[in-house]
Amino acid sequence: MKKSPSLDDLDLFARIAQAGGLAVVARQSGVSVPTLSRRMRALEFQIGVHLFERGSHGYRLTAQGRAFLGETRAFQAEAQRLRRMVTTPLMAEVRITAGSWTSAFLAQQLPRFWQEDAQWRPAFLEADTRLDIARRGADIGIRNQRPEQAWLAGRCTGSITYAIYAITDQVRGYVALPERHAKTPSARWVWAHHGGEVAATARSPRMLVDLACAGVGQVVLPRFAAAMFPALQQVGPEIVELSHVEWLVCHHDGRHDPPVRAALEGIAAVLTDTTLRPIGA
Repeated sequence: MKKSPSLDDLDLFARIAQAGGLAVVARQSGVSVPTLSRRMRALEFQIGVHLFERGSHGYRLTAQGRAFLGETRAFQAEAQRLRRMVTTPLMAEVRITAGSWTSAFLAQQLPRFWQEDAQWRPAFLEADTRLDIARRGADIGIRNQRPEQAWLAGRCTGSITYAIYAITDQVRGYVALPERHAKTPSARWVWAHHGGEVAATARSPRMLVDLACAGVGQVVLPRFAAAMFPALQQVGPEIVELSHVEWLVCHHDGRHDPPVRAALEGIAAVLTDTTLRPIGA
């Protein structure tokens, strides 16, 4: 029973076929010329095909050798990918879940806690409903309350306050998420207190701000988020019932993973920096 060729031998065959000789491949692979020659003869014997014409011209593929090379194209691409994977440090993906405005803030501040040469890559999962960190739906979560589960670790990063904003205090009416999509406390507050005054709705929080900046209505925002839009001014007092403490949350085991640890430390530094988000904003 014939044995299948080894992946290493198939890789060397493809490289020799492309180079037209052994010397270049020997330098690139670190496998000596005599060893390469021996392994190619063993490969020919193993598959029962004469692959190369050997001579002063080097190693030229026979007709059967060209056909065999064609059959190994897909393998060559995979071998190249594997070589890159081995020689290039793996980039770990760290999944970060947060509400719309916290995600926008972190994206704005990304250069402060992540650089291209970092050994991890941020993957933002914008979500106003919780993703299950216990089941590893996300690696890091930013929540509006302290985690109660024993397997979650949490760090308080500050207090978040809300207010009403518009382009002037003469603007009347509100812009809001559709009532059936009002899942966050701030969205529910608008419908509970000003449902009869909603002038327009939109499915995304950012679109609500665009409508407010166009003068369509007032919008309820976290105060740190409103600071991203100079056209808006605060037109009402702080909405005390929406204030909450923010928590940076991670699985107890996951926080010891070096990429997750690096992301946690960087995000915590940004969220607790009072020059970026003043206390109470």
